[in-house]
Amino acid sequence: MSRSRQPPLVTGISPNEGIPWTKVTIRGENLGTGPTDLIGLTICGHNCLLTAEWMSASKIVCRVGQAKNDKGDIIVTTKSGGRGTSTVSFKLLKPEKIGILDQSAVWVDEMNYYDMRTDRNKGIPPLSLRPANPLGIEIEKSKFSQKDLEMLFHGMSADFTSENFSAAWYLIENHSNTSFEQLKMAVANLKRQANKKSEGSLAYVKGGLSTFFEAQDALSAIHQKLEADGTEKVEGSMTQKLENVLNRASNTADTLFQEVLGRKDKADSTRNALNVLQRFKFLFNLPLNIERNIQKGDYDVVINDYEKAKSLFGKTEVQVFKKYYAEVETRIEALRELLLDKLLETPSTLHDQKRYIRYLSDLHTPGDPAWQCIGAQHKWILQLMHSCKEGYVKDLKANPGLHSPMLDLDNDTRPSMLGHLSQTASLKRGSSFQSGRDDTWRYKTPHRVAFVEKLTKLVLSQLPNFWKLWISYVNGSLFSETAEKSGQIERSKNVRQRQNDFKKMIQEVMHSLVKLARGALLPLSIRDGEAKQYGGWEVKCELSGQWLAHAIQTVRLTHESLTALEIPNDLLQTIQDLILDLRVRCVMVTLQHTAEEIKRLAEKEDWIVDNEGLTSLPCQFEQCIVCSLQSLKGVLECKPGEASVFQQPKTQEEVCQLSINIMQVFIYCLEQLSTKPDADIDTTHLSVDVSSPDLFGSIHEDFSLTSEQRLLIVLSNCCFLERHTFLNIAEHFEKHNFQGIEKITQVSMASLKELDQRLFENYIELKADPIVGSLEPGIYAGYFDWKDCLPPTGVRNYLKEALVNIIAVHAEVFTVSKELVPRVLSKVVEAVSEELSRLMQCVSSFSRNGALQARLEICALRDTVAVYLTPESKSSFKQALEALPQLSSGADKKLLEELLNKFKSSMHLQLTCFQAASSTMMKT
Repeated sequence: MSRSRQPPLVTGISPNEGIPWTKVTIRGENLGTGPTDLIGLTICGHNCLLTAEWMSASKIVCRVGQAKNDKGDIIVTTKSGGRGTSTVSFKLLKPEKIGILDQSAVWVDEMNYYDMRTDRNKGIPPLSLRPANPLGIEIEKSKFSQKDLEMLFHGMSADFTSENFSAAWYLIENHSNTSFEQLKMAVANLKRQANKKSEGSLAYVKGGLSTFFEAQDALSAIHQKLEADGTEKVEGSMTQKLENVLNRASNTADTLFQEVLGRKDKADSTRNALNVLQRFKFLFNLPLNIERNIQKGDYDVVINDYEKAKSLFGKTEVQVFKKYYAEVETRIEALRELLLDKLLETPSTLHDQKRYIRYLSDLHTPGDPAWQCIGAQHKWILQLMHSCKEGYVKDLKANPGLHSPMLDLDNDTRPSMLGHLSQTASLKRGSSFQSGRDDTWRYKTPHRVAFVEKLTKLVLSQLPNFWKLWISYVNGSLFSETAEKSGQIERSKNVRQRQNDFKKMIQEVMHSLVKLARGALLPLSIRDGEAKQYGGWEVKCELSGQWLAHAIQTVRLTHESLTALEIPNDLLQTIQDLILDLRVRCVMVTLQHTAEEIKRLAEKEDWIVDNEGLTSLPCQFEQCIVCSLQSLKGVLECKPGEASVFQQPKTQEEVCQLSINIMQVFIYCLEQLSTKPDADIDTTHLSVDVSSPDLFGSIHEDFSLTSEQRLLIVLSNCCFLERHTFLNIAEHFEKHNFQGIEKITQVSMASLKELDQRLFENYIELKADPIVGSLEPGIYAGYFDWKDCLPPTGVRNYLKEALVNIIAVHAEVFTVSKELVPRVLSKVVEAVSEELSRLMQCVSSFSRNGALQARLEICALRDTVAVYLTPESKSSFKQALEALPQLSSGADKKLLEELLNKFKSSMHLQLTCFQAASSTMMKT
């Protein structure tokens, strides 16, 4: 035998004393290179090699056998080191004898517990079934996580005692960093272990050879005795006698110890029952524990205990276990019902809903609790929406005047704009238009608008959680990991079938939201059959444009919030349609309301004119329209995904017609102002500049405006409207993307020009007719005869009177508007020249003096108003002169010139107005 290594040395044993067959661990040095190297092991002189298990060069595990010596050394013998020595000893204790009535207990290894949920063997098998290191080389644990290895080797195990043992898993877990040379050594160790098992029976025989001989001698002696006994008579044989003695001893013992043994059996039964209760107290206490944990709300603990009991006793055949497990199932069923009731309770938070769904999933509740929760949440949202509407309708009927600002918009209690203007000077063009309505209406929210705000807030508070619950249902996050492993996630496979149902739910919520909003804001847009369900507001007044714009903003914010949830656009299309209808209606109502405001502008006319002959009315008109369009700016603006308000031809036509109506309403106001009786005009607020008799010679002593003066002021306003205001309004319409602006402008301009022409003709008629009517009586005053008259000495008084009247017209027009002077005077001159031409043409004949007198007066009038002559008036003067005989002598011409100069000199002051206007372009 080669002794290249040191002999074995035992330095420790644990425990160091015990009865026979005690399991001990021997530690020391050079205890062998492997299982095959160990060839001998004695403790207290008894050969223990048969139970020895070599663990490493410093550790051996075995059991102590029967020995004669009470104390002895531990001797290890190896092939490589030979017989060893020991520095420690083992004390062998004698087992105590147990009497019949003495209590006794032994340690029995319990059955291994196999966990069905984790697929892991938590028990430790006996020593002979699980070697600590079967390869015989150093173990180096890998850094791979157990979870990753389980996923990599699904259904396999690293336990080499398992039927599903995976060698690759074992090597990765314990020898991932081991070198190839060490693995080769491990293979050699495995081969030696296999050889050892085959040689085990022979070694066992060698070690117990003396025992076999002793047994053989005893059996041989018994055999000889029995053969000798068989030759004797049967009645007196030794065997028969022995049997009789044993039977009598047994009967006597039974008689003596029957009561004692009965008590022992009863005690054993009680002890066994207590042991069973102690060992399985988890199951027996579980029903009560479930009740207590349910009351405390510790549902997780209940579910974990239930899973454990199900894995241990779910398939038991023991009746008592079945009974208690059935009681557990009863408690769990009650818990399922309780959790389902809590899940379907409303209101509830999304967190609680997910929690209850996971609990029910872990408890394997039949059906689909998650979908039941989605359905209940859907019904609750619809119920909330309709309850909200009913509450507001009931409140409106109980308090009809509590929030009714719209009733104040058009009544007579609003503050008068006329009174406001009476305290101010003239409004400058371009100044801000001041609305006369009290702004407190903005803080009185109508019931219908408040309802829409509350309705949208309600939807936005509930729908996000409802949508998130559906998303969690789709992606499976509602179910716990345990539910996934146990196959509960299979329920999510019917998501495709549920998608259409959920889409209908969302559509129904959107449909109800839109219908309820339409019933409140656009009652005419819902069908008669739906009026009771979605309407019922019973209000006669319509919401103003401001409140509709506010409602539009509310609905827009709702749409943006729902879009942020990634709800498909096709489900939100009904909201887009509602927004478009609200925008169209808001434009219509605002334009109608603007027309009403403009209709009342006539009451606000203060008749205070500025330097250009304008009142504040055109400016107020323009500012009123600008303010209305400005209030529609947000409504007309298209948000992402919205269509233009004017996309429908019908809408374009209606808006165009309303815009034209606004312009025509103002034109009608001007006409009403121009024809208003003098008694209806309040001039107590007029400034001195307007009512001064120095400016208006025809003004009455009470400083009231005449109808002619009002005509002039309205005409001046019409001119400004035509040149500036209407064009500015058209630009504002175009800026806000109105359609049909050209048509609006054309129709408005045509109506304005028609009014202007009609008023102008009325004024000319009022002013020119008296002057024209005075010509003929003036010419023939004093029985004047063109055939028999004195030589002319100057222009007669009738012509001077006509000129003074024309000058008065000039002064009246000039005071109001300088720009109207040429237009008015040219028409007056046309009427006078036409009448004068007619009168001259009616004269049958002229004398020399008569012709000279007529020519003098015609030329004096023509030269005086030359700056206001038009082609028509020039033609009339020409025709008048042609009706006269031509001057025959130079003396007549000289006399005519002298008389004209004399007239112009004497009337110089009166004719100054015509001379001042000579530098101005004449306008027709």
